[in-house]
Amino acid sequence: MSTELVDVLVPNFGQGLDEALLVEWVADVGTRIGRGDLVAVVETVKATTEIVAERDGRVAAHAVTTGTIVASGQVFYQLTTE
Repeated sequence: MSTELVDVLVPNFGQGLDEALLVEWVADVGTRIGRGDLVAVVETVKATTEIVAERDGRVAAHAVTTGTIVASGQVFYQLTTE
């Protein structure tokens, strides 16, 4: 079995919003996550939004820290998959 490291990008927030404040990491480095699991919470000028995993794996690294402004399309975290 081989392990792959995948860059997971900040999603598009819609409604012309292209950035948000990272409020909280819910999935810590080393946490196993499944598709649909809550990963992080961000806040746009319009609302607080939960970011969920798009695939299964283990969080290998966070690319940004809490309190940072993130932009749609930038690397958000890295995930190891099998």
